[in-house]
Amino acid sequence: MASHPQTKLILTLISLTAAAALSLVWSLSRGSLPLSVSELWQAWSHAGPEPLMAQQLITELRLPRALSAFAVGGLLALAGALMQTLLRNPLADPYVLGISGGAAVGALSAMLLGLGSFWLTSGSVLGALLSMLLVFSLAHGSGSWTSNRLLLTGVVISAGWTALISFMLAVSADNTLRGMLFWLMGDFGQSGNPTVALLTLGIGVLLCLPLARNLTLLGRGELQAQALGVNVTRLRWAIYFIAAFLTAVAVTQAGSIGFIGLVVPHLIRLLLGNDQRLLLPASVLLGGTLLLCADTLARTVIAPQQLPVGVITAMLGVPVFLYLLRRGNHP
Repeated sequence: MASHPQTKLILTLISLTAAAALSLVWSLSRGSLPLSVSELWQAWSHAGPEPLMAQQLITELRLPRALSAFAVGGLLALAGALMQTLLRNPLADPYVLGISGGAAVGALSAMLLGLGSFWLTSGSVLGALLSMLLVFSLAHGSGSWTSNRLLLTGVVISAGWTALISFMLAVSADNTLRGMLFWLMGDFGQSGNPTVALLTLGIGVLLCLPLARNLTLLGRGELQAQALGVNVTRLRWAIYFIAAFLTAVAVTQAGSIGFIGLVVPHLIRLLLGNDQRLLLPASVLLGGTLLLCADTLARTVIAPQQLPVGVITAMLGVPVFLYLLRRGNHP
């Protein structure tokens, strides 16, 4: 009987991995040119009479976008789980500290000036880093920072970025306004190479797993964690910088995409409990799968037009989160 919970957890992770694989196949097969599973296999294995067009469609367009969506979903879910533990607040998400606002100001500045994709990415990264430094320095002050002080500082900084974003949208030309709005709502149309996002996701998981036991203890309370030998101050610094960096890369890759980092950790806690050794990798798998499915819907539901993926995640995330609140799920 003692092995039953462990078996359930292993089966859950296997199921999430299978769901991620199926969502990838579904994403590659959907679009303006639908492909069957056999056609996907022929294109992937360089078989069939005329596989060239399908190969180019998959390798140059659909696969990079699908991998970007999975990586960003995993980054946001992992960052959300870390932020909820750091702030001990079930309503915390990756954007609560204003990082997305700083990245948005940097990216929109590049768009407003008519600069290319390199400067858009660079501006987004610099804006995210600037926001991180502002929040950390202002929350820390001359002494140590607390979770409440960090949260309030992040909210204020985020409000400041929002004001700047509103000003930039108001003065932008009509021919750039649509692209700016799409970026703000989350869009993989210009996401580019997914390598950096995938590498960041892998590094993030490798950094977080050794901290999982201490994170579980921290979730039960700082005093209990300290009594069991956890260096709480060092752990909080590590969580903050890892979560902030994951969020910065995610926002740089695809803009601001809501609800993934907020809802996914709740769903995983509902299934697996609060053991961070399982919650973190499961959040990555489910977050990547959900965002991949959302992006597939965003580019196919009213094809040939595309929706910002943030619209889909909000439409799915709102009812799911309300359902979780109704169940009284308070991690």
